[in-house]
Amino acid sequence: MSPTIPDLALAVIGGTGLYQLAGLEDVESHQPVTRFGAPSGPVRIGTLDGHRVAFLARHGEGHSVAPHLVNYRANLVALQALGVRRVLALNTVGGITARFGPRVLACPDQLIDYTWGRVSTFCEEPGSEVLHVDFGDPYTPSLRHAVIAAAARSGVALLDGGCYGVTQGPRLETRAEITRLARDGCDLVGMTGMPEAGLARELGLDYACLAIVANWAAGAGPVHDEVITIEEVVANVEAASSGLPGLVSALLAG
Repeated sequence: MSPTIPDLALAVIGGTGLYQLAGLEDVESHQPVTRFGAPSGPVRIGTLDGHRVAFLARHGEGHSVAPHLVNYRANLVALQALGVRRVLALNTVGGITARFGPRVLACPDQLIDYTWGRVSTFCEEPGSEVLHVDFGDPYTPSLRHAVIAAAARSGVALLDGGCYGVTQGPRLETRAEITRLARDGCDLVGMTGMPEAGLARELGLDYACLAIVANWAAGAGPVHDEVITIEEVVANVEAASSGLPGLVSALLAG
């Protein structure tokens, strides 16, 4: 395991289409190995506007790790061991309800977990304490509010709130599944929000999600039979994430 990095202000976990953090300077690479194995890839630690920041690509920097195979426990334990206490998770998602169309940024306040078969707790280790963490608010309210305030200061349009439905993947959802998610109250759909958020809570990390809407979910939006293409997803992620460096800088400035 790599040594603790002093004054590490924040970790950013990048999702699909986000494999580096723009503006990060004097970057060092760390290859930690935890008791749960190796994380998705190297942890890049550098300086952004005078603050020490860590970045980890959730799917690996070549997008080689499928959502259901991400070693979420290793990722978070590695970041914590390096000294991280606050995590900003970037999640590429589909939009379900009208406000959450392509190229929208949102900071959800709720989630529903539809995943299965993923290791979702640290309580499976022999001799470990059984934790019943409070998860009524799955994202740390103080960090959420700081992200929303940082977006306002940096002039980045950001929707406050929304419910993120987390599906198994790696396939996209059927129209019937999206209809069900909408009926359940989901505004967004993605594949990586859990167990990451729950594990962060068990570790006592402050954790917030910045959802980047890459496309309408199946059957949602104005064109109900639209086919989702990877070219569309990449273009929308690039456009929606253009303001991220300024937002993160404002968050660090506090």
